[in-house]
Amino acid sequence: MRRILVSLSTFFVLTLTTTVLAQEKKQEVETNKFTVVKENPISSIKDQANSGTCWAYSTNAFFESELLRMGKPEIDLSEMFIVNHSYRDKGVKYVRLSGDLNYAQGGSFGDCLYVLKHYGMVPQEVMPGLNYGTEKNAHNELEAVTKSIIKAVVKNPNKSKLSTAWKKAFFGAIDAYLGELPTNFTYKGVSYTPQSFAKMLGLNADDYVSLTSYTHHPFYTQFALEISDNWRWGTSYNLPIEELMQVMHYAVDKGYTIAWGTDVSEVGFNRDGIGVLADIKAIETAGSDQERWIGASRAEKQAHIRAIINSPNCPEVKVTQEYRQEGYDNYTLTDDHGMLIYGMAKNQVGKPFFMVKNSWGESGAYKGIWYVSESFVAGKTMNIVVHKNAIPATIRKKLGIK
Repeated sequence: MRRILVSLSTFFVLTLTTTVLAQEKKQEVETNKFTVVKENPISSIKDQANSGTCWAYSTNAFFESELLRMGKPEIDLSEMFIVNHSYRDKGVKYVRLSGDLNYAQGGSFGDCLYVLKHYGMVPQEVMPGLNYGTEKNAHNELEAVTKSIIKAVVKNPNKSKLSTAWKKAFFGAIDAYLGELPTNFTYKGVSYTPQSFAKMLGLNADDYVSLTSYTHHPFYTQFALEISDNWRWGTSYNLPIEELMQVMHYAVDKGYTIAWGTDVSEVGFNRDGIGVLADIKAIETAGSDQERWIGASRAEKQAHIRAIINSPNCPEVKVTQEYRQEGYDNYTLTDDHGMLIYGMAKNQVGKPFFMVKNSWGESGAYKGIWYVSESFVAGKTMNIVVHKNAIPATIRKKLGIK
């Protein structure tokens, strides 16, 4: 008898769960459908593959879009030219600081602007950076090998006089993986140096500025973001979040794209090509909460949350300046990914989304494109880089940018 009662009880719970989930599925089958509001030109989708080089890919995507905005043809620029130079500079600084510097695959938009200004640029075909037997980037070994060299230099007991060979060894290891830095090359029948090629492109590093939004420094001043990948200690202008969002809307509307540094560790940023700052608590307590979760497995709960995230009316966190600062201070707002914002769209209920070009190949429902809500952008932006003319004149005046 007891066994029968348990079986009947189990049957009842399973039946109830199946019925509820089936009802939920019927109610939540609708997913976002987007209509483009404003779309600025972008180059082809790239794949950073197994490398922490989103900073180089997103900035080059930005540069490539800038060339298109200026009416120039699409040019595929070399990320590994930037990465090679950045590894070199980072390693030298690491030794100079006796190892007290983050040496890893990450970097910042500022690295790319620095390389453009001081070293130039080359096209992808001149320096693809795949000298280690794979068809796509794979940088774990590169990082480990090169770091072992500079760690050995730092541990040298004769620090009063380092050897004259360590830089040659260190640079040589980087070149072994990424290829030697070109001094001269021919592109479409014309001979260039990296500096003359950059000049031909017409990209001026001084035309671009970094903007952020935090309260631990005064607004309308510049400061170096205290994040490990900002190893060059580059500075950003500090704006209230409302004005930072105003800049982003203005830029897109006026035909500019935006290099966007953000945090994609949120559950609301998924592989389906959607990014929302989902209010998980609101999702879990909406409607007949008790009935929904009785007997549901972890996978079923996750599926339900995913369906809500991909739906047109996903509840989102209300972003404030305090929310951003708290996230920055407790490490829930990090700088783990860089992408390119290039347009605006709206879904079927009129909710606005930024259109974002990623560097994960043609993945996701939109083949490498993500649609990211205003709340996500406001809440999870670490910093952006824009052309100074993409900033409204009133804000530019407050910042002292001419």
